Amino acid sequence: MKNAWRSPGVGVALLILLTVAAYLPVMHAGFIWDDGALITDNPMVKANDGLYRFWFTTEAPDYYPLTWSLWWAEWRLWGANARGYHAVNVLLHAINSVLVWMILRRLKIPGAWLAALVFAVHPVNVATVAWISEQKNTLSMLFYGLTILLYLKFDEEGRWRWYCLSMVAFVAGLLGKSAVVMLPVVLLGCVWWVHGRVQWKDLWRNGPFLILSLVFGWVTIWFQYNRALGGQPVRTERFLSCLAAAGWIPWFYLYKALLPLDLMVIYPRWQIDGARWISYVPGIILAGGFAFLWWKRNVWGRPLLFGFGYFVAMLFPVLGFFDQHFYRLSLVADHWQYYSIIAPITLVVIAGEWIGRRLGGQGRQWGTALGVAVLIVLGVATWTRAGVYVDAETLWRDNVARNPDAYMAYNNLGILLAQTGRLEEAIELLEQTLHRGPHVFETHYNLGGALAAAGRTREAIQQFEQALHLKPDDAEAHNNLANTLLQAGRAAEAVAHYEQALRLKPDLAQTHYNLGVALEQMGRIEAAIGHYEQALRINPDYAEARNSLAQLRTAH
Repeated sequence: MKNAWRSPGVGVALLILLTVAAYLPVMHAGFIWDDGALITDNPMVKANDGLYRFWFTTEAPDYYPLTWSLWWAEWRLWGANARGYHAVNVLLHAINSVLVWMILRRLKIPGAWLAALVFAVHPVNVATVAWISEQKNTLSMLFYGLTILLYLKFDEEGRWRWYCLSMVAFVAGLLGKSAVVMLPVVLLGCVWWVHGRVQWKDLWRNGPFLILSLVFGWVTIWFQYNRALGGQPVRTERFLSCLAAAGWIPWFYLYKALLPLDLMVIYPRWQIDGARWISYVPGIILAGGFAFLWWKRNVWGRPLLFGFGYFVAMLFPVLGFFDQHFYRLSLVADHWQYYSIIAPITLVVIAGEWIGRRLGGQGRQWGTALGVAVLIVLGVATWTRAGVYVDAETLWRDNVARNPDAYMAYNNLGILLAQTGRLEEAIELLEQTLHRGPHVFETHYNLGGALAAAGRTREAIQQFEQALHLKPDDAEAHNNLANTLLQAGRAAEAVAHYEQALRLKPDLAQTHYNLGVALEQMGRIEAAIGHYEQALRINPDYAEARNSLAQLRTAH
């Protein structure tokens, strides 16, 4: 029986079973935040030619065609039922935990199964597993783990088919999410760990992986700047401030890995002054620590150097040197350490194994009891944290309670309240947002929408105008301002904003329809007919446009 429980099959089954058990609350969760924009409300996901557009055009906000393809397929399987998406994400995470175990075993690291289980039930990973949009993390991690396993098999056996398969898996991982671009460094680290050195042949073999990383890294930066950011940088700090912040970020993630308390979707956004010398102290300590571990690499420093080297290497893309949209809100996020958290978990398990061996039989018993206790605490914390993701309102109320300065959390909660008809509560919350955070486009835009829905037309117009002052080229804001102006009886002004919206986005069927309504009110029947027809060309199923067009043609 003892041998049976130690068999790989039992180990795999237990990892999957315990992972699913920890994430059972997720199976009752819905869609949150950008799940709608990226999946359920994304016309490319619903389009029959969506796969082609994801792979061969630059229409998507990011070039993750494998992830987009998964969502395209899932939409046809589950539609707007969130349970199917959550089941896939939990299963992917469970498989990734198995891969972590297999990789650590191949590297002959003690306590491999326990480390994999801690990774499986660690509450920091809830941000990846319970958030459907982060399926790109779990999917790319699957191929990331396969790449490492296949490369280690090639390194051991020397058969080039394993090398080729590992490269194919790496390409798949990059197509899932380019956060795995640091894998060439990880492969060299694994070779160093196994052989105690890196030879020239290892560098040559690593070359194709490095080239792939550079190509996909450049593609990601291009998409972020030109699609997600719209050509406008988010971080305007000088390089020295970014460098100082980069020294703080690994310590934050290490703290959350070791003591996962006060987890949240949006953490406070640090303001680090690059002109103050004290801002560089965490980075100097980090660099000094690596130098010391390198000096002790041939004795006790070897596992620490390997572990912390992996940890920081996998965090490199999110240390702040490359601009991205989320930096508007915070410089750190739990889902960004999904790959790197394996290292501190493994180092703690190794330390526990070493202490248990030093203490002998009784020490092992105490170590086992402590390990079980830690797993129970982590599992309960994951279960509890997963419950926060059950719906958007619960998530954002949790976030504003933990981080009162998270203006986007207030903003998102206000949108949700407005959508559920609690307009006065939404208006009050969004007005608070203007006092708590910077005056950003989204807050004015959403407050305008809530005020318009509540019939407070004059105030709504003011908020939409403020939003357009901050972002003059937003077509939806022009459209909604025009709707409110039309509601206030100012049809001529509304027409001007509808036309501006169409200059910015000519394929907005709803704006064509709205412009047709305004022109019809002004008595410009032929022009109105033209816009109703254009709305139907863009969306043949647009019932309101078809009905209005039929009525106009009948009357005239």
